[in-house]
Amino acid sequence: MTASDLDDGPLETVSFIGLKPGPKLIVTGAVHGNEPCGPTAIRRVIEECRAGQIRILRGEVTFLPVTNPKAFRLKTREGDRNFNRDLRERPLAGDYEDRIGNPVCALLRRHNALLDIHSFRQEGEPFVFFGPANNRGALEPFARAEEELALASCLGVPTAIHGWLDNYARLLDIRARLPVPRLNVTEGYGTTEFMRFAGGYAVTLECGTHDDPKAADIGYAAIRNTLAQLQLVEAPLPKPALRDVIEMVEVLLCETEGDRAEAGWRTGDAVEAGAILAHRADGSKVTAPRDGYIIFPNTAPKLGEAICHFGIASHRAIGRA
Repeated sequence: MTASDLDDGPLETVSFIGLKPGPKLIVTGAVHGNEPCGPTAIRRVIEECRAGQIRILRGEVTFLPVTNPKAFRLKTREGDRNFNRDLRERPLAGDYEDRIGNPVCALLRRHNALLDIHSFRQEGEPFVFFGPANNRGALEPFARAEEELALASCLGVPTAIHGWLDNYARLLDIRARLPVPRLNVTEGYGTTEFMRFAGGYAVTLECGTHDDPKAADIGYAAIRNTLAQLQLVEAPLPKPALRDVIEMVEVLLCETEGDRAEAGWRTGDAVEAGAILAHRADGSKVTAPRDGYIIFPNTAPKLGEAICHFGIASHRAIGRA
């Protein structure tokens, strides 16, 4: 069997259907193939469901342990391209991620809620991404912010971040001035954005660094908490764990080769106004415009990529999504 035969193989899902009505949850892992915590956590829960240690009594849960089999087989972030960018249904698939994107989008459409489990490359504490407040705008209209924030709050991690797509649009405005290929705002759409577009709600859980064995435990606990939060199992509602809720409001781009983030920062680190965030190739420094948080610092960005994102304390919290 050739590698291309393996890549054209099926996606494997496992579903458990309760005998009482309830919401439909989908849990995904390995959207990026070098992030093993999702498959490990999901397979652990599947085995406990099969053994009767977890009993799905209401609604339905579908587990997709490996969303991107080619990247997972190669142990790389992507197969042909980043699956979590420009995710949509395509009548004519142009690459591997297009081909798996069609059935994944169909799966998302059949569910109400998504827990997407990831990990990250640089050091940092686990956090969760969630989406916009309820709105009727053109970029990401949404009507289920309360449910989504409640889900983000129950996963067991202390930090939540929102504002991704708005900040991605800011990134594209700056990038348009640089000698790099133009991108559309749809490049910012991944699994969670598609789920909101399809009428559901979704969160992305970042469990820690790729090689941290504790990351799978964080993912496992989050799945158990999600099953309880949605009342698919007989269990008390988990207590909200959020301490910091951060809104992404600015982005710094690599505008010249050699621009870079200041070393030592980690996603979610609090920064004071005036703190050095980045260095330009000409030796100038970029400082924090006000008290806030640094997100996704990159000490070796390519031209047109984000050096870092900047966030502030959000007004959003449980009860005021």
